[in-house]
Amino acid sequence: MKRTITSNAAISTGIDPSEMVQSAWEDVGLSFDRFCLTAGIASLTEMMAEDAERLCGGRHERGSGRRGHRWGTARGMAAYHGGKVPVERPRVRGRDGKEIALPSWREARDLGLLEQWAVNLMLINVSTRKYGRAVRLPRGDVPGPKGAGLSKSAVSRRFKALTEAKLEDWMSSDLSGLDLLVIQIDGMHLAEDLLMIGAVGVDARGDKHPLGVVEGATENTAVVQALLDNLIDRGLDPELCRLFVVDGAKALTKAIRRTFGADIPIQRCQVHKARNIVDRLPAHLHASVRRTLRQAWELDDAQKAERLLRNLARRLDLEAPGVAGSILEGLDEILTVTRLELPLELRRSLACTNMIESMNSVIRQVCRNVKRWRNARMALRWTGAAMLEAKKGFRRLKAHKQLPALKAALEKHRAKSRAEGGVDAKAKAA
Repeated sequence: MKRTITSNAAISTGIDPSEMVQSAWEDVGLSFDRFCLTAGIASLTEMMAEDAERLCGGRHERGSGRRGHRWGTARGMAAYHGGKVPVERPRVRGRDGKEIALPSWREARDLGLLEQWAVNLMLINVSTRKYGRAVRLPRGDVPGPKGAGLSKSAVSRRFKALTEAKLEDWMSSDLSGLDLLVIQIDGMHLAEDLLMIGAVGVDARGDKHPLGVVEGATENTAVVQALLDNLIDRGLDPELCRLFVVDGAKALTKAIRRTFGADIPIQRCQVHKARNIVDRLPAHLHASVRRTLRQAWELDDAQKAERLLRNLARRLDLEAPGVAGSILEGLDEILTVTRLELPLELRRSLACTNMIESMNSVIRQVCRNVKRWRNARMALRWTGAAMLEAKKGFRRLKAHKQLPALKAALEKHRAKSRAEGGVDAKAKAA
């Protein structure tokens, strides 16, 4: 049996359904979106009429099998193209006097997708003021009446609601199922007194996972400790030996050693170290110092690499004594991946914080439309949403096939530390 498409307009005005179908086809020449809207409303109206007939029987029909009776019509809003469109729906009252929801209308009015529209468009830097132009193309000729949910305040409310829920779910998610071998931690300033500290982990397969984020005014030990405590509460085992990669902040090292033990291997970013050294030197020394540092990073023997760096510091002691001291400061942590005897390709991937820096660049891009941070909660919502957005572009670690060598090296490091007397897992770290 051929179905006939009707519409709310046909019911309320008595227009022939065939004229509504013809009107929908005429809209194809203007915009396929308008055709879809007109035909979609007509189909939805027919479905609601069928639901009403199942509940109430035919019009003017009497019988004991009816669950309710018709109670006029009401105007409602259905989700469409990132906003809402008005739809007139029939109302049904049950025998107890309460309204019975039509199944087709219950599905149509579900506005959950609108929150995802708002989040996706704002994460790609569509301004809330331009949201309507982004979802009602072409030329804005798809109707957007009052209450369509396209205003900047409506979009902002939907973005806030969904990012709040996602942040809560993410920051309470279970980490015990991730076989993490590497954790990188770094901070990023969103405002003068607003700092976000985030963590990214690499599992045994080489997959990267944003782990969490906390807010603070400065990159101090207490803020980092709050992040580590959150990770442990969510299932990160503090007894396992992992490689931590940081940018050199002493607060990071202190909190990590206090939480995971003084023998935990920490690698300071060699890119940051080299940049800090070269930027403080005269221009004529840049090339030779960069060459020496590169040579030290790529040596397989940690003792030879350390000797090379000490010789470099000795040469620079007269021309730049402060730089010489910077080279020697944190020398043990600079060569951690070399002491673990990892393959060269894997050392190159793990000796820097490029992975979390890449994520930070996505955060900056996502947050660039924010002109004023109202509070830390707002910053957490945006940063968390941006970190999850960055995850979509994550690729496996370049040297992921060599990660078994890292796992074996970490087990060997922990066994050797304990055999030599080591330290307690919660020993005085720094």
